[in-house]
Amino acid sequence: MSKLLKFIKPYWKTALLAPVLMMIEVAGDLLQPAIMARIVDDGVARGDLTFVLRYGALMIGIALIGLAGGWGCGIASTVTAMNFATDLRLRLYQRIQELSFAALDRFKTESLITRLTNDVTQVQIIVMMSLRMLVRAPLLAAGSLLMILLIDIKMALILVVALPLLFFSVVFIIRKGLPLFHLVQEKLDKVNGVIRENLNGVRVVKAFVRGDREKQRFTVANDEQILVNKKAARLMILMQPITMTIMNCSIVAVLWFGGKQVTSGSLQIGEVIALINYFSRILFAFTMVTFMLMGVSRARVSANRINEVLETGVGITDAPGVSADPVKTGDVVFAGVTFQYQKKGRPVLDGINISVKHGETVAILGTTGAGKTTLVNLIPRLYEVTKGRIFVDGRDIREIQLHVLREGISMVPQNPLLFSGSVKENIRWGKPDASDEEVIAAAKAAQAHDFIMRLPQGYDSMLGQKGVNLSGGQKQRLAIARAIVKKPPVLILDDSTSALDLKTEYRLRIALKKLLQETTCFIITQRITTVMGADQIILLEKGQIAGCGSHRELLRTNPLYQEIYRSQVGEEGVANG
Repeated sequence: MSKLLKFIKPYWKTALLAPVLMMIEVAGDLLQPAIMARIVDDGVARGDLTFVLRYGALMIGIALIGLAGGWGCGIASTVTAMNFATDLRLRLYQRIQELSFAALDRFKTESLITRLTNDVTQVQIIVMMSLRMLVRAPLLAAGSLLMILLIDIKMALILVVALPLLFFSVVFIIRKGLPLFHLVQEKLDKVNGVIRENLNGVRVVKAFVRGDREKQRFTVANDEQILVNKKAARLMILMQPITMTIMNCSIVAVLWFGGKQVTSGSLQIGEVIALINYFSRILFAFTMVTFMLMGVSRARVSANRINEVLETGVGITDAPGVSADPVKTGDVVFAGVTFQYQKKGRPVLDGINISVKHGETVAILGTTGAGKTTLVNLIPRLYEVTKGRIFVDGRDIREIQLHVLREGISMVPQNPLLFSGSVKENIRWGKPDASDEEVIAAAKAAQAHDFIMRLPQGYDSMLGQKGVNLSGGQKQRLAIARAIVKKPPVLILDDSTSALDLKTEYRLRIALKKLLQETTCFIITQRITTVMGADQIILLEKGQIAGCGSHRELLRTNPLYQEIYRSQVGEEGVANG
């Protein structure tokens, strides 16, 4: 928790104002039993109505002042806590944006969502309560103890028995509760994961009529979360009867011993009433601290989960003195590149050597799991190479500013992601300042212009979340338009034409060649028809290069390429190749 307190610093004025105003409320609370004792002993006992009315009015006035202090404290603490949570959530979101792919692979999406929402809310609540309760409770307890000592020092001995009992009860319950609170957040992660997966795959669920199975999955995850929540809640609820029992026993003791002293004449009835009020306030203050500590225990778990993300190294950063010169030519060289996702295990890529000249088109072919996507992900440093070096424009990519490097590269991933907004806004996502003419030119090259013009509002038509109102091929073409609108020096197409028919794909290749004559293009594909026109074809198998050359060279000399070609074209195609 202490590591997150820096987010309160910008709002120190309201954070300081809250306890000051709370002091006013506590002062009012402490004065009222003393005034009540005067009313009983000096007013009611003597039948002096004027005295009762005068001190009654004083009581009401002090109560109103205390009410104003409590109201102001509530506003100041709420404003502080809300601003604190806003800044914390923003910083957490920024850090998630900065994390490398390796770090994102470690944190599950549903867990990051929970940390951004529920965990931040838990910490926000405890900050707000701390500015109120953790100020009010100690002051109320200390002030009440002082008043008890002023009335009768012997009555304070009752607290010597009551407070240790409360203290040990709290310590026991907190020690039991902390692991449960951590488990509650983990179970909430699981519930969010099931929800996210179901919503993303809702069409598949309906197509395979698996709604009942998904309901069962959610029920299991939800029930597990509820079960752990119930255990934690039962533990917290246990504090109420324990506290009330100790409190009631203490008040009975005050009545017993106070009554005896009233009989002997050493105490007055009003003083006994005041003592009962002060004892109640002390025990109530201790109860507040108890529940606050329970809340702090839960918030501590959330704070640790938040800090885990904030303290995770970005992974891929700029070294001092790196070049800020933009990528121009798009020459790409892999020199002895090896990559593995984890320190132990078989490398995904092993000893890759590739040289691609400016403006060339390189097709990457291979079986599933051969390392094709990993290979192209290394170029914009989405992952860091384990061994070897990658050069762009003759410069080691680690010697180019990360932002500058990625500005010079456009990617179209396997599963294109579109954003809620208009068609034009989605294409401009690749180049925010692109003119309408540039947007249309990119759409035409991506073979998207015709279907866009058939939409109700053309380029101003709104897309649903993830482009839900478009077909797979339409989404791919818009994603390609988004990538090429800035005419990047390096373009990476990761199996991004799989949903296109052969005729559309052919027109797309011709248009891209015409629009992006100076662009170095990497194409991952499974289609022989796509790779045939490439300047180089790189054949990957089990993370190693199994062949490299033109279509005719590989068809003549490479058995693996012949096998792939044969499976798509047939024996006659190999013979005529």
